[in-house]
Amino acid sequence: MTITIAASGSAAEAVEKVVPQLVSDLVASGITAQNPTLWGPYAEDESAKRLGWTEAVVVSTPLIDQIEQLREELAGKGVDHVVLAGMGGSSLAPEVITRTYGVELTVLDATEPGQVLTALADRLERTVLVVSSKSGSTVETASQRKTFEKAFRDAGIDPVDRIVVVTDPGSPLDGSAREAGYRVFNADPNIGGRYSALSAFGLVPSGLAGADIRELLSEADAVTVELAQDGAANPGLVLGAVLAGTEPLRDKIAIVADGTHIIGFPDWAEQLIAESTGKQGRGLLPVVIGTDAPEVSLGLHDVQIVRLVANAAETREVAPGEVEISGSLGGQIMVWEYAVAVAGRLLDINPFDQPDVESAKIATRALLDDRPAPTPPAFTAEGIEVREVGGVELGDSLESAVSALLSALSDDGYVSIQAYIDRVANPELETLRDALAARTKRPVTFGWGPRFLHSTGQYHKGGPANGVFLQITQVAERDLEIPESPFTFGQLVQAQAAGDAKVLAEHGRPVLTLTVTDVAAALPALLAALR
Repeated sequence: MTITIAASGSAAEAVEKVVPQLVSDLVASGITAQNPTLWGPYAEDESAKRLGWTEAVVVSTPLIDQIEQLREELAGKGVDHVVLAGMGGSSLAPEVITRTYGVELTVLDATEPGQVLTALADRLERTVLVVSSKSGSTVETASQRKTFEKAFRDAGIDPVDRIVVVTDPGSPLDGSAREAGYRVFNADPNIGGRYSALSAFGLVPSGLAGADIRELLSEADAVTVELAQDGAANPGLVLGAVLAGTEPLRDKIAIVADGTHIIGFPDWAEQLIAESTGKQGRGLLPVVIGTDAPEVSLGLHDVQIVRLVANAAETREVAPGEVEISGSLGGQIMVWEYAVAVAGRLLDINPFDQPDVESAKIATRALLDDRPAPTPPAFTAEGIEVREVGGVELGDSLESAVSALLSALSDDGYVSIQAYIDRVANPELETLRDALAARTKRPVTFGWGPRFLHSTGQYHKGGPANGVFLQITQVAERDLEIPESPFTFGQLVQAQAAGDAKVLAEHGRPVLTLTVTDVAAALPALLAALR
């Protein structure tokens, strides 16, 4: 299935104007040849070791037989439930792959104790845990691994038989996992996490879960020749121009999926775009929305709507100012990776670093080391504790607090809802997004914490300073100890929320934090305050 892109309005004008220059500059062939100079001298060092994804199909194909053989071995032992411990690209790519192929994968990219406990209680006797981390130092993944190791031992199961590790060769995790006797798959170290969908990070958990990874790589391979060509029809160049070539720049990319053939793709594209481009005070903000979201009909001057559809503009004209793109999952992954690399060149930024991600991790570690008492709430209303960071005048009600936060929203700004909540138990919380978009008539993003910290978290702090942030945190009913750690999962997730709020405020971003105990009981009050 080929990739088809149809554009209208300023997006079509961007394609007409920008693509010829990209062709003249040999950008497509340069990316394929892994030319690190395409993004300027300041990006060259990082780019030189982050372009391995262009060869992902060739490098990853030998893994297929190994993954399929391991899956058969596990199935022969009655092990048919796959849990993935990973963050960012390590979890989002397998999630979209398995959802699209209709196979089950439990993605554990959370530190909320209720969500971890649910995963532990689900068919442990039939579970294999895939631990995915480039270095192994990611605190969430390391904590999940230690917790499952203990659970396996407590159940009389040898963790060596139930844990599979995906990591970079020579990483600390690589060494410790091999020493412990775990099965290890090494990924190409020249691929960054958010570009790793077609590497071992995307393929091992997806293949063990039963996705047809052979077909996935075949789909990606089918577009590689076209993506390498310096021609006007190259879909990577066309989409790159759409994303970052409009004049004036439409720097909010509203991604709409019809949900019929590729499931969950916008969440993966969100982290690819935000973490790659949100830096040096500029970037592209991806906004994942539904087909009937308020942003679709608002006609916002700085929002570019991109629709993922089964057949792009096959029998109709594209809606004014919109873009449609269709194609296979493997093909789409390759095209979007090329396009975001192209967008980085057009924006004059390095698309392969993430300079602001570490700041929230540092703040979290400091809070975990000191573990200060929680800041007292400014007030409590309807059972919801209200706190602010960044100088917001809250008033004395939920409604006044929300209004105070939104008063800082500019005409070119956005709202970010950050829910440090058990997402498996509380999916209805996402209804807050549309409610707030309808009220503000501005783009609203929704992220589950802490997974968004490895995704849009980079944009929040490194991108344009025009966001306002609504944190929703939860007082856990049950906490969970982390083996060999001085803190619990409950303390970890609280520190992650507080640490990120602190860094956002230091970057001049206002933050309102609402802490609930019973999410379902609080939802009506939250909706009323947001509307």
